[in-house]
Amino acid sequence: MPRLLAFTTIVLAAIAASAGHAASTSLAPCKAAQLSGTFNAIPGSEGAGNIVYALAVKNHSSSACTLSGLPRGRLLNINGTAQQTHVIADGPQNAPLVRVAPGHTAHADARFSPDVPGVGEGAAGKACEPKSYGFRVTAPGGGTFSVKLKPATPVCEHGRLQFKAYRG
Repeated sequence: MPRLLAFTTIVLAAIAASAGHAASTSLAPCKAAQLSGTFNAIPGSEGAGNIVYALAVKNHSSSACTLSGLPRGRLLNINGTAQQTHVIADGPQNAPLVRVAPGHTAHADARFSPDVPGVGEGAAGKACEPKSYGFRVTAPGGGTFSVKLKPATPVCEHGRLQFKAYRG
């Protein structure tokens, strides 16, 4: 009987160790090479000088990965050159670790003003900033990938994007 107990303990320890290893490898931060995405205006979200765009980040690889917190990145002009960008939190943030399985998508919404100038930007009725045509996302596991802003738009207040944290 003691031999059976010892054997069972060893087998259970091995299973636990391999399960722990599998969990840790599946929780690697997403790399840019694993991701693609879109950044589109949410229909009906315009109002009071603001609009909301939805950033959708899809894992097109064969391995799960994680995202957490606010998206990081830079707005891009029509030529793909970085523009002024200030990513800030849209309210209090609960930033859970979001597991993105292969073929699945994580989302983060960004609220901004496309037409109300901030301090130091042109006059009302004129474009506050040049139009942004894309957003270069910085992946937490390394690298960047670009998504198109649909439709292209100015982002006032010197490129101020008020993001919500990633969610599944």
